[in-house]
Amino acid sequence: MGVAERVCVFVFLLQGVCCGDFSISLTEKIEALSGSCLIIKCTFEIAETHDKDLTESAATGFWLKDGTDVNKYQVFNSRNPKPNHFKGEITGKLHKKNCTTIFYDVSSNHNGKYYFRIESGLKYTYTGNTSTVNVIESPPKPTVKLYKDPDQEEVLEGSSVRLRCSAETLCSSPPPTLTWSFTPRIPLSESSRQQELLISDLNFTATHRHHRVTFTCTITYQLQDKNKTAQDNITLHVQYPPKNTSVSVLPSGSVLEGSSVTLTCSSDANPAVLNYTWSRKSERDLKQLRTGDTLTFNKTDPTQRGWYHCTAQNKHGYQESSVMLDIQYPPKNTSVSVLPSGSVLEGSSVTLTCSSDANPAVLNYTWSRESERELKQLRTGDTLTFNKTDPTQRGWYHCTAQNKHGCQESSVMLDIQYAPKISPSSGCNRTDVTVCFCEVDGNPSPELEWLLSGRPVSNSSNTFISEERLNSTGLRSSITLHQSVTHTTTLQCVGNNNHGTARKLLQLNLLPQAASLFNVYAVLVGFVAGATFMAIVWVTTLLYKWICRTQRGDKTGLIRTDVADTVDSGEEPFYVNKVMSSAEAPTINHLETLHYSTINFNNTKPVSEDIKGISSLTVDYAVVRYYDRNVADNEAKIREVTSMPHKEDTIYQVPHKARRSADMDVKQGESI
Repeated sequence: MGVAERVCVFVFLLQGVCCGDFSISLTEKIEALSGSCLIIKCTFEIAETHDKDLTESAATGFWLKDGTDVNKYQVFNSRNPKPNHFKGEITGKLHKKNCTTIFYDVSSNHNGKYYFRIESGLKYTYTGNTSTVNVIESPPKPTVKLYKDPDQEEVLEGSSVRLRCSAETLCSSPPPTLTWSFTPRIPLSESSRQQELLISDLNFTATHRHHRVTFTCTITYQLQDKNKTAQDNITLHVQYPPKNTSVSVLPSGSVLEGSSVTLTCSSDANPAVLNYTWSRKSERDLKQLRTGDTLTFNKTDPTQRGWYHCTAQNKHGYQESSVMLDIQYPPKNTSVSVLPSGSVLEGSSVTLTCSSDANPAVLNYTWSRESERELKQLRTGDTLTFNKTDPTQRGWYHCTAQNKHGCQESSVMLDIQYAPKISPSSGCNRTDVTVCFCEVDGNPSPELEWLLSGRPVSNSSNTFISEERLNSTGLRSSITLHQSVTHTTTLQCVGNNNHGTARKLLQLNLLPQAASLFNVYAVLVGFVAGATFMAIVWVTTLLYKWICRTQRGDKTGLIRTDVADTVDSGEEPFYVNKVMSSAEAPTINHLETLHYSTINFNNTKPVSEDIKGISSLTVDYAVVRYYDRNVADNEAKIREVTSMPHKEDTIYQVPHKARRSADMDVKQGESI
């Protein structure tokens, strides 16, 4: 043993010798209810030499909390209380060495370790034993126990039962009370108090209605500001044979054919039902089916209709229940047929027929059609007829069959087919390039083709084609043409499917109105300017030639060449400049020496049937007109003309085109 340990033992023994005549007895741990009171039971002993000093008038008790310094930790003074001291009083007699004390209005400030000090000639603080106070907000729970007949392991229906509730009481004024709560209500025996233990007994005869009933015992402390309570409970288990046996059908209500149905047997029993037995009444006998609390038909049919019985059994007895299973069903297998079947052509007649199997029978059929994502009701009845179909009737048609158990719907797509139709709005626009578009609608959806000058067009450097699907039956196509291919006016849009072909001719020379007017104006100005220039040139040429002939004095007559027929294929006259007639007359190989022109004489009136008196207009020209007659007539005419006096202002007329070998009787270099 070390030196330090020997010193500690010596000090301990010395303290025991010095303090052996002073002792105290305290409740080691105390619980107090907040807002209520606190009682510390206390007795003490002092040395006999100080007994004469312990008098009733001189004795003063002190309580110190969480320390032994009387000035710092004092919380109670029996003779001279301070404002910051706890309210209370010493109920024991100090001169009789009883220091039992009660504190009022307990709060959390009262938590701690308490030391007692006595002063009466002597001054002594007891530090050996202390009392620890714990302030609680709720009272401690009471205790409920079951008392039954000793010869019974379980509480059986019909047996006597006793329930006892007991609770330790805390300091309270008035004292706490015990109450029972449960269902159903049962007569309650009187409560009894045994010192600090509060007891309440409940006596009754057990029935199946008490099974799983919870009995609750409540202790109540009546404080100044409010009541504080604590509870304990017990659930009673009573054993009894099956009771309230019943059969339920799921789903509830009418049983639908083809659906799944489950019969469930339930019973109230303790212990639980050992087994359920199912049987069916058949020809006045019960035929056992199976055991278990459920009987399931995955797919019901009318042959399963009848009475079903369930028997529930445990070790204390059995009970039976039954139910009638009636099989019905809402409409099923609802369908819509189309007559005639197959594709429905525009303009033909078609009938939709709705049928369904139901029990009870279908009350009504309702037809509706999808329109803008909504169903629009059309009519009732099992058929829907279209005498003359058109594309607007294309779509989904729904038939709803209904009876009292429900409804079922079936639908069909009425696909009305028709030949392509090209929209009237199809056309062309022209700016820097020509853009034409074509919209075609048909069912089945048509194919669209462009024809330029009767030939199919595809994408190239001069053309660009694009297509856009408008919907399941509509197609829009556009074609862009550069100026190099817009000289033609035959652009066609062609749509076709297996029901026909549609064509539309589009005009490419359609220009914007302002450009068209500007171009027309430009053409007119150009034409007038050109005509004026040509007239000036023509007049100048004629004047020059006339001057030249006048100066030369050439009076040579009209010369007809062998190519006259090739110059004018009609009845228009041709004219030859007489100045050009010479000994070296022009030949077919020198046609460039001849000059032709046409002059209109509508405003000239001849003196007689022969064309005369217009020398002012024909000074240097002669005219020959040909007639379709025989050669003899032609020769006669020529002789008649040559017998006439020769004058400068005479215009000669001969028949035209008798025969190519015989109609040319005027030779080159001869005068008619």
